[in-house]
Amino acid sequence: MSFSPAGKYLPFPPVRLPDRQWPDRVHERAPVWCSVDLRDGNQALAQPMSVEEKLEYFELLVRVGFKQIEVGFPSASQIEFDFCRRLIEEKRVPEGVSLQILCQCREDLIVRSLEALRGAKNIIFHLYNSTSPKQREYVFGASRADIKGIAVRGIELLKKHMGPLVAEGSRIQLEYSPESFTSTELDFALEVCEAVTDVWQPTADNKIILNLPATVEYATPNVHADQIEWMCRHLTRRALTLVSLHTHNDRGTGVAATELALLAGADRVEGTLFGNGERTGNLDIVTVALNLHTHGIETGLDFSNLPHIREVYERCTRMEVPPRQPYAGDLVFTAFSGSHQDAIKKSWPHQKPGRPWDVIYIPVDPHDLGRTYKAIIRINSQSGKGGVAYILETEFGYSLPKLMHKEIGKLINDIADQRGTELTPDEILAAFQREYLEQPAASVALKEFRTTERGAQVSCEADLVVRGEAIRLAGQGNGPIDAFIRGLAATGRIPACDVQSYSEHSLGSGAEARAVSYIQLKLADGRSLFGAGVDTNIEVASIRAIISALNRALG
Repeated sequence: MSFSPAGKYLPFPPVRLPDRQWPDRVHERAPVWCSVDLRDGNQALAQPMSVEEKLEYFELLVRVGFKQIEVGFPSASQIEFDFCRRLIEEKRVPEGVSLQILCQCREDLIVRSLEALRGAKNIIFHLYNSTSPKQREYVFGASRADIKGIAVRGIELLKKHMGPLVAEGSRIQLEYSPESFTSTELDFALEVCEAVTDVWQPTADNKIILNLPATVEYATPNVHADQIEWMCRHLTRRALTLVSLHTHNDRGTGVAATELALLAGADRVEGTLFGNGERTGNLDIVTVALNLHTHGIETGLDFSNLPHIREVYERCTRMEVPPRQPYAGDLVFTAFSGSHQDAIKKSWPHQKPGRPWDVIYIPVDPHDLGRTYKAIIRINSQSGKGGVAYILETEFGYSLPKLMHKEIGKLINDIADQRGTELTPDEILAAFQREYLEQPAASVALKEFRTTERGAQVSCEADLVVRGEAIRLAGQGNGPIDAFIRGLAATGRIPACDVQSYSEHSLGSGAEARAVSYIQLKLADGRSLFGAGVDTNIEVASIRAIISALNRALG
């Protein structure tokens, strides 16, 4: 950097805790888990999940084993309210699963939230208000007493209005968050939590949840652990309290902060599958739970089919799990290095039933997660789609879109299965070119393609050979692809289709560089197929990609 950060950025103050106990502790049991995917994770999406997607995601969370699920902010929008009602009215909440909702400390919002929860058996009512000095100064212009008053008043209002639900059989547990806890003076955070607890009066059968969020991660994980241990020591009704964590990942240490805070005495963890959330995300529950799993601790969560969990997550959230994401990424059980492959191969036969897991470079048995080890530099019938795509990109420059990986992976696996041998990179390239680019048995061939532009409209003409017959098509659209698709439909000779996705990149560099396009078509019969095209002209490459997909459909 061209400037010194000293003076502009201040170090985070340490906690005075000279006799801290957490460094000498070890994890012995799993915490209580609470998924906030459907609230915190959903609000962080560019395109929030639909109600149907949220229902599918809720069912996934239940199957994984979550007993506490934050389902939304029902007082914030009608969609959130309706989703909560559907879960209850359609009896989708299994016995023993608690619905958690988030609400600010305002009477109208509390009343609205209780309406959304009518008929739920187990409820966690999550109230919060911001407590940090900067929030008090910049946002609220409020004193400590004012902020504490907001929290206390919120609990009083909840107790005032929740009577009808309790009379109907609902069990309501309070969760309170001094939002921005880690940026709040510890003595004041304690003061607010104690005041809230005084009003709520928890019991051994219905403990209060005090959620102490790292709303923004400012400090190193050891400081977070000190803050949690300090609070655990000073809470006067610690035995009637579940101390909860909600760590964000601004410094990239959300997992470490959570693990150390559990050593410091926390009982409960909030987070999301794969860490989706505001900015750099929430805590990744999959990672923390499987870290405990690899230390022999029963977590209560079932990740034995992690690929399926990931598939639902990616489809419903439209987010992608990075290839190096712990446990779930495409490449985490992959060895690129020849020496690593050799060590794994030699240590694997020594793994016997009943013996502790001890395979070099592989800290968890992939089969525990429904996965397998892959040495993708050597491609055979067991190689994954990520390995095939990796070879095509690193060896030959074809950067296939992610959705295409599954298609090409199956193609290569089928060929390897038929041959019963490994495939070399050149053989993989030849199979890709034969399937997508050369297509020796093509039903449709492009002879010539021309476009003209007039304002926002593009007109195209193309000469094709369709099953041996020469035809000329013409079409108009908002671009060359749209015009060509419309022209195809007008011929009546080609199945109706729509473009689902499109991407392109250069192949090579300099004056000799060509363009490669990838297009996914959806056909009238519901099938989706990719095509690829290469040409020195990007427009023609795109048209060749459409024809490639059509030939695969017709073939």
